[in-house]
Amino acid sequence: MQALLGVVFHFIGGFASGSFYIPFKKVKEWAWESYWIIGGLFSWLIAPLIAAYFTVPDFMSIISSTDAAIVFWTYFLGVLWGVGGLTFGLGVRYLGVSLGQTFVLGLSSAFGALMPPIYRDLIGSDSGETFTGMLNSTSGQVVLLGIFVCLIGIVICGKAGVMKENELSDEQKQVGVQEFNIRKGLTVGVISGVLSACFNYGIEAGKPMAEEAVLNGGNSLFQNNVTFVVILWGGLTTNFIWCMILNARNRTFGDYANKKAPLTRNYLFSALAGTTWFMQFFFYGMGESKLGNGASSWILHMAFIILISNMWGLALGEWRDVARKTFRTILTGIAVIILSVIVVGYGNSL
Repeated sequence: MQALLGVVFHFIGGFASGSFYIPFKKVKEWAWESYWIIGGLFSWLIAPLIAAYFTVPDFMSIISSTDAAIVFWTYFLGVLWGVGGLTFGLGVRYLGVSLGQTFVLGLSSAFGALMPPIYRDLIGSDSGETFTGMLNSTSGQVVLLGIFVCLIGIVICGKAGVMKENELSDEQKQVGVQEFNIRKGLTVGVISGVLSACFNYGIEAGKPMAEEAVLNGGNSLFQNNVTFVVILWGGLTTNFIWCMILNARNRTFGDYANKKAPLTRNYLFSALAGTTWFMQFFFYGMGESKLGNGASSWILHMAFIILISNMWGLALGEWRDVARKTFRTILTGIAVIILSVIVVGYGNSL
């Protein structure tokens, strides 16, 4: 039952992450950097503080009393993850919700799921799941099989994206993605995929804060919310600096008060996108509390995001006008990812 609850929580988080970019499509007359940072203020500052306030007793005291080195590495990994998150937004911008999220999160799945267990092996830590332990247990072997199946599904989805690129005209590609650019998208996607995995490392680095939250009487279901505050401070730092640079370079500071734009609508939809984005980790933390911060939690989270984002991509017409073979390929990739989730969930139940 605990494993099933963990899978359900990860699905809800994946749905939030796979859907968060949709409200941004309702923003008009603003540059990308303008709506991205407004949404980001809710994603990385406002929503995390509100969530921690209501779920972790005296969370700021926990942060202030934690060893400075722990807080620093948690924050710094958040800064690196922020670069990944920043380029993630660009990846979706150039590749679309479906292909962009699949490509970026596919790389993040592999790095985020396997590096922490490998790291624990290297330093001889027994505080969590190790890669050696996974290899030597039936449960771990099944989870690793699920990860492998997930990566196959991601490759299939990526192949569908290349097929789409080769067969559609520029006008057709832009029906669902106005700024479709395969080269720019894949370049920033590689950077984003590798660095986005740093969020999972940040959770590991900040684990003492989560443990202290439970010792202080907090519900273990929400213990990670205090860690998220610090990680997301790092993400906010990176994204705020870059968006301000873009505002200055592109002379788009006027967006925030541009009377020609639907300001109320833009602020509301940006806030909705940012809050929806944060809910992925709110529920990720709940799922992690049931399954642990091992390979299975991260791969389930990423697989559900990929699944939902591809469903949105289909609904938004990003695969309109493609050949039947290409359409069957993307559907096959989605089906394989669903299978991987079932395999990982089964491995956790053993």
